[in-house]
Amino acid sequence: MLRIVWGVGHAATAKASFDTALAEAGIHQYNLRQLSSVIPAAVPLEEVGTAPDLGPTGEALDVVMARKTSPPGARAAAGLAWGRDEDGAGVFYEVEDTDPETVRELLGAGIERGCYIRDLDYSAVETKVVTADSAPDEYTTAVVVATYG
Repeated sequence: MLRIVWGVGHAATAKASFDTALAEAGIHQYNLRQLSSVIPAAVPLEEVGTAPDLGPTGEALDVVMARKTSPPGARAAAGLAWGRDEDGAGVFYEVEDTDPETVRELLGAGIERGCYIRDLDYSAVETKVVTADSAPDEYTTAVVVATYG
């Protein structure tokens, strides 16, 4: 099972804001193992927002992650796009920036190319973009994550 989860976070340090965003997405208790962006065939995919219990604390969790952490006073935007063939095989494409419109534009260009080189139907692409508004005295993080398993 692939689950798309997301979160935003604000905190006094960059790492703490990232951890807060992971907590909002429900994946802060796992050791994240970042994968390249290939989607295996015949695996269901759901957009769930917050992950359910995925196992004991400290276990490894395979992910494809878009993550933007911005300094105090700047917003953060992260996005994930995916395209799949009729068997479910496909590709993710991830983008980070401070501007959500830039994220959308870059996602479109990137996933179009990723689909093209894999001979996937670009018209079936889906996207998720998350924007975290800036905080004047805190770091800001936005994450969109595909979890495997």
